[in-house]
Amino acid sequence: MASLEEKIGRYPNPAQMMRNLQTGRYEFPIPPQFTNWIEEQQAWRNSAALMDQSFHMTDLYVRGPDTIRLLSDLCVNSFAKFGKNKAKQIVCVNEDGYVIGDSICFGLEDDEVNIVGRPVLPNWIQYHAETGDYDVTVERDQRSLDDPDKPRKIYRYEVQGPNALAILNAVNEGGPLTTKFFNMGEITIDGCTARTLSHGMGGAEGLELWGPFEEGERVKAALLRAGEAHGLRQVGARAYSSAAAESGWVPSPLPAIYDGAAMRPYREWLDEQSFEGVSTIGGSLDSDDVTDYYLTPWDLDYGRVVKFDHDFLGRAALERMKDGPHRRKVTLVWNREDVLEVFGGMMDDGGLPAKYMEMPSAHYATHPYDRVLSDGGDVGVSISPVFSSNERAWISLAILDPEVAEVGTEVTVIWGEPDGGTDKPNVEAHRQVKVRARIHPWPIHEASRTHYRQQV
Repeated sequence: MASLEEKIGRYPNPAQMMRNLQTGRYEFPIPPQFTNWIEEQQAWRNSAALMDQSFHMTDLYVRGPDTIRLLSDLCVNSFAKFGKNKAKQIVCVNEDGYVIGDSICFGLEDDEVNIVGRPVLPNWIQYHAETGDYDVTVERDQRSLDDPDKPRKIYRYEVQGPNALAILNAVNEGGPLTTKFFNMGEITIDGCTARTLSHGMGGAEGLELWGPFEEGERVKAALLRAGEAHGLRQVGARAYSSAAAESGWVPSPLPAIYDGAAMRPYREWLDEQSFEGVSTIGGSLDSDDVTDYYLTPWDLDYGRVVKFDHDFLGRAALERMKDGPHRRKVTLVWNREDVLEVFGGMMDDGGLPAKYMEMPSAHYATHPYDRVLSDGGDVGVSISPVFSSNERAWISLAILDPEVAEVGTEVTVIWGEPDGGTDKPNVEAHRQVKVRARIHPWPIHEASRTHYRQQV
């Protein structure tokens, strides 16, 4: 199979390749909805939600005496206090300081971790484990989209929402639950012992739990039985795809690996069917310079996890960047009348309609980037547009220049692609429209900001 580097060479530039690849939208291989996506969305805010994360993420197990040294060399995070039963969101950058990706790193033992997320960081870390001077072994448990016939190693569930702990305590047959933020513990459900990670969404504490895949259905059945009295709902792919925007997490930064001689060996290691080789760019930001899509840690509010207590790839570049100025991450609430015009235009006679806004998540590319304007000039990008039934509004996350990124400021999002749309098969012919939007904090839910975010 050809490499990613060879594939890029068939196109004028990497950005044009990704804007026109024949890949569909990012998929979550679970049922679209178990009841209806609106009440499934509302469950993580008002009662409790069960999210099945067993299939759409890649797990990379790294074991051996150099495990922590490998991670410390690649991640902006400090590992000075990391070990068994600790977890953290890790972030890696390229030599120029631009984000490659982020994942959750679970400390299974002092010399063993599991790195979980989209394949971007598992790929990057596996590459360095295999090509660098590290005494480690890696085991890859591929996401089901890439290897649908292979059973997963573990199930992974989240129970979230204000009633989550009541349900978890009701089914727990073991000792007290570990609820300190981002600490790991154990839970025993119907005779099955699982490991847990404490975190939350919707402003309430909850747990992520995982164990042997063959025990997954038994554990899920017990959770659903206990959850009947607490309003527990299973969350399908449609509602799940909208959760990131409410919680303020950008799931889709374009990996900063597509240009430059330093990254060429890595692009040659990746094959053309890798996640990086089939991912698409969508939206009104249209540039032939792929670096225009790259983001810094501060763009994503990861400046707080950058620690200069160790040497790591990209450290020198981040030291030059650290004093700013930095763009800021915010939530945008889209103007009701402008959104209604987008939908109303689909029923007008003649002419091209605006780009269809699929509900609840209007993501039609792996990496959605829409231009944001203020006073007619570009001031940033809008990412992850979704309809939140909890907010009764269309919202998105945005990364904006600091001079405009104040709560209450009105900006304009350019919705849709230029020139009638690109060649992606899920992009219909359409026209661009302007949608006004008002800046709000992130996460948009006040309880999430004042409780959950204080613990990060």
